[in-house]
Amino acid sequence: MKLLLKIFFIIIALFFLAFVVIQMFAIKTQKNIETYKYTVEKSYDSFEIRNYDSALFTSVKLPFSGFDKSSSKGFSILAGYIFGDNEENKKIAMTSPVTMTLDDSITMMFMVPNQFTKESLPKPSQSIIEIKKIESKKMAAISFGGWANDKKIESYKSKLVLSLKSEGILFSDKFLFFGYNAPYEFFNRKNEVLVELL
Repeated sequence: MKLLLKIFFIIIALFFLAFVVIQMFAIKTQKNIETYKYTVEKSYDSFEIRNYDSALFTSVKLPFSGFDKSSSKGFSILAGYIFGDNEENKKIAMTSPVTMTLDDSITMMFMVPNQFTKESLPKPSQSIIEIKKIESKKMAAISFGGWANDKKIESYKSKLVLSLKSEGILFSDKFLFFGYNAPYEFFNRKNEVLVELL
């Protein structure tokens, strides 16, 4: 019995150690990752107005709506491309955030590292992956923590809409979701819902 308890506690300790190592690795990785550049034009109590620079993105359009259905499928396709599933078998650095349009059909996008141009990027092996340039734009952003799901995203989208209307700020129907963390990251998780302003 004592031996079984000892083995049990050793297993728990090993799992805890592995968890700590993974979280430390995640924090270190986040510090070094290239992000979508923007400047804050104005901060409000619950949201910000931001000016985003133009950037190049890899994208895949998915045949269904909703974060819960789309996120893992879109991520696996685009992650495959940057991990070497391209005509040059070349690895491309991960960037942040992962971007998703909030339309009837979801488009997921990874920002391309600044060192690449559209011409210098390896051609995707999968024809469903497109390379597109997103021009500079002004957007309003509201942030929330934890793990994202359809219910949370819709809730914060509604909060953002109400906040913009109360401030008399005109906005379009182009909403986006930004996710900043890998699924295995437990701490300091950050998500955002954004909308392009008119």
